Amino acid sequence: MTNRKQIGQLNVAMELADFINHELLPKIDRDQGQFWMGFEAIIKEFTPRNSSLLAERDDLQTKIDDWHLGRKEHKHDAAAYKKFLIEIGYLEEDQKDFEISTSNVDKEIALQAGPQLVVPVKNARFALNAANARWGSLYDALYGTDAIPEDNGAERAGGYNERRGALVIDFAKGFLDESFPLKTGSHKEATGYAVEAGVLKIHLGTLTTELGDVSKFKGYVGEVEQPNSVLLLNNDLHVEILFDKQSSVGSTDLAGVKDIMLEAAVTTIQDCEDSVAAVDAEDKVEIYRNWLGLINGDLSDTFVKGSGTKTRVLQQDRQFTSPEGKNFQLPGRSMLLVRNVGHLMRNEAIKEDNGDDIYEGIMDAVVTSAAAVLDVENKNLLSNSRTGSVYIVKPKMHGPKEVKFTSDLFEAVEKLLGLSRNTLKVGIMDEERRTTLNLKSCIKAANERIVFINTGFLDRTGDEIHTSMQAGPMIPKTKMKASSWITAYEDSNVDVGLSCGLQGRAQIGKGMWAMPDLMAAMVEQKIVHPESGATTAWVPSPTAAVLHAIHYHRVRVFDQQDKIKSRMAANIDEILKIPLLENPSILTSQEIQSELDNNAQGILGYVVRWIDQGIGCSKVPDINDVGLMEDRATLRISSQHIANWLHHGICSREQVRATMERMAGVVDKQNEEDPLYKPMTGDLENSVAFQAACDLIYDGLSQPSGYTEPILHARRLEKKQLAN
Repeated sequence: MTNRKQIGQLNVAMELADFINHELLPKIDRDQGQFWMGFEAIIKEFTPRNSSLLAERDDLQTKIDDWHLGRKEHKHDAAAYKKFLIEIGYLEEDQKDFEISTSNVDKEIALQAGPQLVVPVKNARFALNAANARWGSLYDALYGTDAIPEDNGAERAGGYNERRGALVIDFAKGFLDESFPLKTGSHKEATGYAVEAGVLKIHLGTLTTELGDVSKFKGYVGEVEQPNSVLLLNNDLHVEILFDKQSSVGSTDLAGVKDIMLEAAVTTIQDCEDSVAAVDAEDKVEIYRNWLGLINGDLSDTFVKGSGTKTRVLQQDRQFTSPEGKNFQLPGRSMLLVRNVGHLMRNEAIKEDNGDDIYEGIMDAVVTSAAAVLDVENKNLLSNSRTGSVYIVKPKMHGPKEVKFTSDLFEAVEKLLGLSRNTLKVGIMDEERRTTLNLKSCIKAANERIVFINTGFLDRTGDEIHTSMQAGPMIPKTKMKASSWITAYEDSNVDVGLSCGLQGRAQIGKGMWAMPDLMAAMVEQKIVHPESGATTAWVPSPTAAVLHAIHYHRVRVFDQQDKIKSRMAANIDEILKIPLLENPSILTSQEIQSELDNNAQGILGYVVRWIDQGIGCSKVPDINDVGLMEDRATLRISSQHIANWLHHGICSREQVRATMERMAGVVDKQNEEDPLYKPMTGDLENSVAFQAACDLIYDGLSQPSGYTEPILHARRLEKKQLAN
């Protein structure tokens, strides 16, 4: 039983009350009485509005379901469907082009195109790793991944492999030649670097040359004749060449180059939502404490590595001397955004006077913003925003009314905390169908605050399936990315963002590369994101951020955006195309079973860790043992897809159950080396994790917008209670 404390008319879990009263408020110098009184007022004002918006979601979904059910004997009529969506207010009148008026935006968000990490803030070690991923070693990223092939004696295993090292250096020097070409010769031939009269000189044996564009030289560390490093800039991203002829690598290099550091994860989203398992006050306090530590600059984490322990802390800023001889510094850490939860879930950490749990999104807005006061008022040890802004990504909003609600909520939080209006900026995740179709109106509803829009294939597809659940069976999930609506959706996001003036003011983002072990494929394929006009795209690790940064050196995104502005905007009729399986009979029994196996294994592999261990994001082996970064978005699409096929008779309940049981054995086998793992197959009926996975499918039709949180939270609370 959770110990609780009455504060005004709020009943607050003791863990949260103690954290806010004794850790948070003293740091930000805010009065307890005024804070809680204002917090209570916000809850009372915004709770009815939140409930009303959720009711509107349900009402619209019911109308859409009824429309499809009333026409199930007829072929889908796209024109009539569009007219119907307009009539019920699901599809709103299009806005004229306008320009957002967001101000005080840091350059990392407005002007620097580069990779973005998303990390569960509940895990301090991961959160620190991501925050420190602003700079990363290109040598390490290449050597330790399959970006460099392992054939012809270039294996990664064992000690240092000189053959592999030579390939790494050749690739890295080739990157320098591509991004910072010399007037004569190649960086591969360099025997030394020096600064003469503010100009970078590169020695090539007896010859001396310069950069083809001398303005790309931005600074150095050490002595001009033999610097410890030189700093270069291309497409607004820095590269630092490190020298040390005494080091193991530098001693073998003609110029003494020991490494090449890339500015990589320019921004990082510290996530309170899809990548965490947070169901009660205990979990929320862990999240809030880590976020406070990140903002204050004193978060640390000590962990066992090898035979000893290691402590991780936040990196300091990096110091340089300019070509003119003046000292300056660059940020040593990613610009941090925080992702709050959406509008749906409630949390028992605070209860209203009527006994209801409060909406978790309202709580997140107040507490994460309060922690960020340290940064806004320069009371922290290490700064985040240099413009005095707080960046909050808000997921799972359905349409402009919900965006307006968030904007109004942020304004109320600013008043509570004594912050200037529009200090709290908002990122809109374009991952729900009603938001996609009305994106311009959504942006308009937050035009003074917006700093971010992005696309997300997984959640967006999960919502696509659930919204059109009664329309008929969907195409296989494996074929969904080739659907015309996906291409139109991805293009439309960029088109709308540019038409609303986000260029140079806000991020336009793309989704996650979900295969952290397949970096060669990422280096080959993910360049499509900057080419698409996206100023950022998600990567699964600091290493991936370094490798993805290469793409932003190859593509100047703002030039791409200028070209895209002249193309014909994506057609909304294409976005409205439902990915229906027109002729289910063409599917073979083997194809159906393969699709079920793939989905079921992914569901179980993720859910068992979520329920049993409270892990919200992890690398989960797929059915072919390829590690995939899984979070609730992947779970949503997989569970909704099986629910759809089950509902329309593509498969039977008995077939799904047999598949789930068989895949539980596969997942148990994949996790047998994990000492904390508890197998499901020994007692499936009493495995809370297995039952949760089944619930997500069998009850999939009734879940709001197809979200997985209600079932996961209930089952995780059940598991925690059993453990106590």
